[in-house]
Amino acid sequence: MPSERRQFAAFSRLLHWTMAAMVLTMLCIGVAMVASLADYHVLVSIHRPLGIAILILVVVRFVNRKLTSLPPFPATMSRAERLAATVSELTMYGLMFVLPLVGWGMLSAARYPIVLYGSLHLPFILPHDAMLHAVLRKTHTILAYLFFVMFIAHFGAILFHTLIVRDGILKRMAPWNIRPQQAAATEQNWLQAGRGNLLTPATEKDPR
Repeated sequence: MPSERRQFAAFSRLLHWTMAAMVLTMLCIGVAMVASLADYHVLVSIHRPLGIAILILVVVRFVNRKLTSLPPFPATMSRAERLAATVSELTMYGLMFVLPLVGWGMLSAARYPIVLYGSLHLPFILPHDAMLHAVLRKTHTILAYLFFVMFIAHFGAILFHTLIVRDGILKRMAPWNIRPQQAAATEQNWLQAGRGNLLTPATEKDPR
């Protein structure tokens, strides 16, 4: 009987870390665009093609997710935690898909050229409408803040499980390969240690 998968597939991990780097870059560019008007046009010229690249990759990643088997959550996670993790993951997928589309529509409504590289431009997907542009601009900002909150929550949950619970959840998406037997043995050790901590008050000897 084959060993149960303990890690995401190599291609899934490559997509994850590539998109993580791109999303972090986008967040930094978004902050810089608000803080520095001097470099605004340079930042926008990076922001637009990067957003389209994320749009393409999130579709590829979602399809890949549906076509590959997923490793199980650590046994330390409760049913509610697993549900929350799944919902937050799908929400981030949705935001990474919708945000670039809203940005594309916003620029289309304002008839701003959407330059990818050199003479390569994206077509307009919405009619020229100043009011529509204003609504989409506001929507884009709100969604960007929501995505930032979701990203921080995701990062915080991973840190909590890695540094406090220590259940090895980060190893599911580690860039390097981890042997299934090693991961299973490590998880078993964490579970036994957790049970030991729960039983310690009742079993330790009275120091008197």
